Amino acid sequence: MSSGTLYILSAPSGAGKTSLLKALREHDGQLHVSISHTTRKMRPGEEDGVHYNFVEQATFLSKVEHGDFLEHAEVFGNYYGTDEALVRNQLEAGHDTVLEIDWQGAQQVRRRFPEAVSIFILPPSPEALHDRLSSRGQDSEAVIQGRMEQAVSEMSHYAEFDYLVINDDFDLALDELAAIVVSQRLQLSQQADRHAVTLSRLLQAG
Repeated sequence: MSSGTLYILSAPSGAGKTSLLKALREHDGQLHVSISHTTRKMRPGEEDGVHYNFVEQATFLSKVEHGDFLEHAEVFGNYYGTDEALVRNQLEAGHDTVLEIDWQGAQQVRRRFPEAVSIFILPPSPEALHDRLSSRGQDSEAVIQGRMEQAVSEMSHYAEFDYLVINDDFDLALDELAAIVVSQRLQLSQQADRHAVTLSRLLQAG
């Protein structure tokens, strides 16, 4: 069995990354999303082991000390991390696996998985990004402007990624993401392993 491909999916807030990934998974049942560990409290409707692996801070920090995480970060006082053993187990089982993480996490993962395929999603314009960030209608313009500045800082790292998708038309962006996944599966190393018997029979046909 061929090993799965590790994908890194990153984007600034407001680019539509989570919605695109949800639609991609519905379109492609072979794609798995890695479930992160976090120390934040479980919210209503969330399930342990489904949305996150919820752990105590002491447990999380112990895993950091033992080097168990591919990447980890502190966000607003809570810790988040991707367990390396869980990811490797998924890949070794032949499952294509997606990490939905920010550019800083992507840098950490690439150091351990240089073969990972990284994708960055951008909004089509500053105006579209502003509209998406203000769509909830609950934040002041000052808060929205702060998020815009944070997004600009995040977007400056787009050149570190292998692929760039502009989420202007949702369906087109989804098709482009799906095309990236299909192209990886059609690489010689993947196809040769997947179709070893067929190739052997073809080469012995004469």
